[in-house]
Amino acid sequence: MPAKYSALVLEDGRSFVGLALGADVFGQGEVVFNTAMTGYQEVLTDPSYAGQMICMTYPLQGNYGVRDADAESSRPWVRAFITRWACPEPSHHSSEASLDEHLKRWGVPGITDIDTRALTRHLRTHGALRAVLSHESRRPGASRLEELAQAARKVTPLSEQDLVAETSRTKSEEWLEALPRELRPPSGENGGGLSIAVVDYGVKTNILRSLRERGCRVVVLPHTAEWADVEAAKVDGLVLSNGPGDPSVLDGPVQLAREALGRVPLLGICLGHQILGRAAGATTSRLKFGHHGANHPVKDLESGRVHITSQNHEFQVDADSLPEGDFFVSQRNLNDGSVEGLGHRTLPLFSVQYHPEGCPGPQDNQYLY
Repeated sequence: MPAKYSALVLEDGRSFVGLALGADVFGQGEVVFNTAMTGYQEVLTDPSYAGQMICMTYPLQGNYGVRDADAESSRPWVRAFITRWACPEPSHHSSEASLDEHLKRWGVPGITDIDTRALTRHLRTHGALRAVLSHESRRPGASRLEELAQAARKVTPLSEQDLVAETSRTKSEEWLEALPRELRPPSGENGGGLSIAVVDYGVKTNILRSLRERGCRVVVLPHTAEWADVEAAKVDGLVLSNGPGDPSVLDGPVQLAREALGRVPLLGICLGHQILGRAAGATTSRLKFGHHGANHPVKDLESGRVHITSQNHEFQVDADSLPEGDFFVSQRNLNDGSVEGLGHRTLPLFSVQYHPEGCPGPQDNQYLY
């Protein structure tokens, strides 16, 4: 009998029972909420979401379908997808599948017809929580929900999973994906400019595309890359990419960043920003419920300009832990004051906690590339 119901049960015992969506498989991970109104396919395929179950706060998802060209990586990485309502019949001329079909294709379970506002408020109060999601042939009773709550308490925390290794490439490659006509460099010669190495800690396609759009030759290195690999690539700059998980356990990438200081221009994005912060001597810590959405205000402390940014991260660089010296905090989040950017007084490097490429989200910060 096909599953009709779906149960989302948090580690603290809070439960939500709705209708089944996507693949009929058991899901487990940490639940976070995302406030973006559009871009669900980009969210699903963002490697930074590996290990997490995503609750979309906007009630309608799937109305324009999905298409392969909008994916941020080779596959969805979320452990489960949670929405108030999933449109069964998308309306867009380029749609290739419905949201439900897409989730089934990639083995991602989901749930609809629950109070996502109540879930979001619960997460806002208590922080990200481990959870399980189970499709059920009949509406689950109290004993089944308690059984699922016990399973949720056994879910492995993010800090104990090697999510970067799970999402990264395993070998170096030049990124040669064809650009859409509107994104091709004016010269018409892709790769005719600088050579940039991007270390893949879970990189989004639009970071690579943003560099290629500007005429750069892009070489992508695996997460295990060392300084010798960067030197061998003979590049003009180094990008530490976004990615999932806890930066405090990434000692190898931190060592790479330290060795790169002063030897090559350096940019850190999201997880790469946190890695650079650790390389500067700062510590990192977990935010209560993370920043996930496309409308986070960030202030540039030098210019006074406020940017609206797209963000997806659970951890932050601790401002008070940054040693006195040439490194400095360059940007702050206006919602909670957390560090959104780092700079250096003498070396050609900077980092941002948000995603300059957007996707989904505003394109205001593309100039950083």
